[in-house]
Amino acid sequence: MRIPLSWLREYAPVPADATAEDVMADLVKVGFEEEDVHRPSDELSGPIVVGQVLSMEPETHSNGKTVNWCQVRVVPEGQTQTLTGKGIEESGVQGIICGAHNFVPGDKVVVTLPGAVLPGGFAITARKTYGHKSAGMIASVKELGIGDDHGGILVLSALGLDPEIGTDAMELLGLYDQAAEVNVTPDRGYGFSIRGIAREYCHATGNSFDDFVLELAAKAPAANAAGFPVKVDDSAPIHGNSGCTRFVTRKVTGFDASAPVPTWMSSRLRLAGVRSISLAVDISNYVMLETGQPLHFYDADKLDGSITVRRASAGEKLTTLDEKERELHAEDLLITDASGPIGLAGVMGGASTEVSESTSSILIEAARFDEVSIARTARRHKLTSEASKRFERGVDPQIQAAAAQRAVDLLVELGGATVEEGVTDFGDAFEPTVVELPNAYTASRVGINYTPEQITQTLTEIGASVEAGESAYRVTVPSWRPDIIDKEDLTEEVARLVGYDQIPSTLPVAPPGRGYTVEQTVRRRVLNSLAAAGSVEVFAYPFVSADDNNLWASASANETVESIKLANPIAENTGWMRRSLLPGLTTVLKRNTARGFRNLAIFETGYVFIPKAELGVGSIPGLGQKPADDVLEAINAGLPEQPRYIAGLFAGTDTEATPGVTPRAYDWQDAVDAVRLISSVTGVEIVISRGTHQAFHPGRTAALSLADGTHLGYAGELHPKLLATTDMPERTAAYELNFSALIEAKTGVIEATGIFGYPATNQDVALIVDADIPASDIKAALAEGAGDLLEDIRVFDDYRGTGIEEGKKSVAFTLRFRADDRTLTADEASAAREAAVAVTAERFGATQR
Repeated sequence: MRIPLSWLREYAPVPADATAEDVMADLVKVGFEEEDVHRPSDELSGPIVVGQVLSMEPETHSNGKTVNWCQVRVVPEGQTQTLTGKGIEESGVQGIICGAHNFVPGDKVVVTLPGAVLPGGFAITARKTYGHKSAGMIASVKELGIGDDHGGILVLSALGLDPEIGTDAMELLGLYDQAAEVNVTPDRGYGFSIRGIAREYCHATGNSFDDFVLELAAKAPAANAAGFPVKVDDSAPIHGNSGCTRFVTRKVTGFDASAPVPTWMSSRLRLAGVRSISLAVDISNYVMLETGQPLHFYDADKLDGSITVRRASAGEKLTTLDEKERELHAEDLLITDASGPIGLAGVMGGASTEVSESTSSILIEAARFDEVSIARTARRHKLTSEASKRFERGVDPQIQAAAAQRAVDLLVELGGATVEEGVTDFGDAFEPTVVELPNAYTASRVGINYTPEQITQTLTEIGASVEAGESAYRVTVPSWRPDIIDKEDLTEEVARLVGYDQIPSTLPVAPPGRGYTVEQTVRRRVLNSLAAAGSVEVFAYPFVSADDNNLWASASANETVESIKLANPIAENTGWMRRSLLPGLTTVLKRNTARGFRNLAIFETGYVFIPKAELGVGSIPGLGQKPADDVLEAINAGLPEQPRYIAGLFAGTDTEATPGVTPRAYDWQDAVDAVRLISSVTGVEIVISRGTHQAFHPGRTAALSLADGTHLGYAGELHPKLLATTDMPERTAAYELNFSALIEAKTGVIEATGIFGYPATNQDVALIVDADIPASDIKAALAEGAGDLLEDIRVFDDYRGTGIEEGKKSVAFTLRFRADDRTLTADEASAAREAAVAVTAERFGATQR
């Protein structure tokens, strides 16, 4: 909502020197968010005055264009020259070239003199053009930034103005005014009016508000038999409510449609963001912005019979004021006459009864329509208007007669109209909302012991009537506040108007002995370690396709995985909750590689969603009260299992190419190393063994499990065919494991390795075994046989080729032995090694190479 300050000052005590920023600072106190400042003088400066054309001589030039060489007086005749600037004649008469032809000698116009600056930084200077020295410019409304018309200059007499020569044109046209723009939330529709903003400004500054609408309502005549015939026939109400609850009409005749729009009105509308069109249309918009009640003006001579408010019938069409023919829906609420639809109620009128330059009789409509009905119609036709914005937020049900009276007054005052006696006022009597506010409720909710005087005064200020009882206040809510429906809303009003800054800020004291949970501690440690190792954490959407879930969440091909389908997905092809993190990670990878990033190491941790046999609950409890324990238990029982997973991807090389450095391409080892890092940081042993998965390379895939055999996930390189068909880098490694299961397996703290007091002894052994025996199984057998002296064991070679029998392989290990009480001899280390080899010989038929 844009608020011209000159308009606001009519109804609120805004200081004369207050700026738009000052007004916004006050409105912020009562909950309006600052948006912008609109100040025409920021783009206009310098001498811009009223001038009178003394003479104009048409001249046709070689380019075929006819221009006028004009003599324009910019200082009253006989007065001393007061204007200064390079190029301004001392005589007060300027010679100006003008290409427009819509004026004659004697007309008063707006002259921008040398030294002036127009919107867009356009500086006016004295310059030679078309054989003359032109010292200034006769301006159009577009050049002044106050309209779109560039076909002719602004003739002030056309606006009904006859100002003195030399008058400051910016002041004359209201260009020194400024507007504050604030954001109005959907629950505070009354803020879409000068009336509502003036009331809130008075709240913010501690002033009383005199509601001008009450005076208009008192002045408005009652309905009578001479009123225009109106019938409301809503046979298909939305959610049980009638589409129209009040419909007021007034009629004027003898209106002069050619009467000019006064500059104070057009300048205020312009600052409020509404284009000036004609006097009748501008009055309609002006009253809407001032009171918050949208109006519609009909050319009464174009109406065919009485008005009926009804729902649309099948096949009906309407051409609206924007000259578009619209197919109507059965839920659309219409304004009709004997000819058919003449308007979309509360959204936009029809072209057939539009006021025009020939209109002399006007029927004024001030109605109240149902919020939901208007909102649906506006969205259905993609036709958001200033009227629909207000109706769908709720319009004061008691303001219609007052707004119609204001429109009548302006039509009479500015357009010379005559008021007819007939008044129509259809609608039921308004029943205000009454809310009980317990005496101690505001203190319990806000934390301030508000006095009874504060509560009563605050609620009275918003327009409510308050009756104090022994245990509660009985509050009758004002008609313009449909958002106040319960005691919580009243409490919010008290807190808002007394001041949010009065609410004490108290930091809670952390209970002793608490900190991060085990899960939080382990998760932070793992994420920090992966980041320190060079990976970057990312976040992907949890919504995937069914095919993605079937591919990544199942190791076997052609298997359908049970997944949870979204009722209202963002996109139809991502309408399922993820069973794996890898679909999102691959999307992130592809997006980044498409933007030129070639070397990527990324990871993510998040929940996956595994459906149970029973999902959901029969009914959801209502708002405003805590559900019972059994209800909560039933709701929780219907939720899917949501274990936390952790996954990562590697693509490209581990470093950039530099002189003397050859980058190494990421492969399965990097994925497995990331898993080993996670194992080390959590203190939980992860068993890495040969595995198979449809999305992974058939020979470069590791299965991950706990020591007790619990499956955790997979690591390795992705399948080449998958990479080719999904446009990913040709060699991409990945890992994914069940993080929740890993954390649950953690049994205690990680013990740091002590400082060794005695040296270690290394022994190497190369064993020939069958090629299909995993190295991890051989390693486990060696560790079992080596006994307590074994400190570490690592694989350093896997050879198959010349000298090795076909179907066999040679796997070489380094065994490190150490005793904590002595220096081991070579014989002791060799004996331990031989014991280890013996176990592999017995278990796998291994022989030393």
